[in-house]
Amino acid sequence: MSEADATLRAARPGDGIAWITGASSGIGEALAERLVALGWKVAVTARSAGPLEALRARAAGGAGEILVMPGDVTDAGRMAAIVAELEAEHGPVALAVLNAGVYLPVDGTEPDLAAFHTSFDVNLKGTANALVPLVEAMKPRRRGQIALVASVAGYSGLPTSAAYGATKAGLINLAEAMKFDLDRLGILLQVVSPGFVDTPATKDNPFPMPHLMPVGEAADALIDGLAGTAFEITFPKRFTRQLKFLRLLPYRLYFPLMARSTGWSRKPGPKD
Repeated sequence: MSEADATLRAARPGDGIAWITGASSGIGEALAERLVALGWKVAVTARSAGPLEALRARAAGGAGEILVMPGDVTDAGRMAAIVAELEAEHGPVALAVLNAGVYLPVDGTEPDLAAFHTSFDVNLKGTANALVPLVEAMKPRRRGQIALVASVAGYSGLPTSAAYGATKAGLINLAEAMKFDLDRLGILLQVVSPGFVDTPATKDNPFPMPHLMPVGEAADALIDGLAGTAFEITFPKRFTRQLKFLRLLPYRLYFPLMARSTGWSRKPGPKD
């Protein structure tokens, strides 16, 4: 197939298997359950095998099945080995959702360097560790679908998200830049930008979370997005449209508006 003949389309269970990183909880876990119900064979990855085994047990008897592939996304060798093992023993990876990530809040008055390093290693470098071997596996077939899970925190700066938001902005830019070349290979690349989802990562947020979505609804919205070919999958739509508008404002309006809406304008001053 020539580059001109490459056609982008959403993957289907008959094309091969699905792979989800960060699948032990939250959106990744709920997404795996839904893909199994749709007939997919789903490889699930997280650092600990225990939650993945529990997920496999819950999914037993479904239309598809769970393959437990534990691994740490910060280990580039392990990510490459998982892709190679899946391709050799279970069939081509047709769909990959690179979802592994951490949210470590940063207090700008007392910034923690370790929070930045861990966030960059997991969210940004960890995604690249999985993305590169996936592209190499899919390239000869001229077919495949990869979704990078970013966040609306990557649209513009939000309180406490100096580390997290920077990595998610990086993922959005990474996806935008890679799309030009992956389109030519017939590999569908998408970026997922969720709003606030009720997961362990958001339970301690020290500010209001408008339009907070139950994790099941978020997984359903992601399933709908993966069934299409739009570059960005974002939900809930009403909230993400508001944030996209806010990032168009000049900074002299953006900062005071965001400070008021998050309650940051009412916070006491920093300690001496």
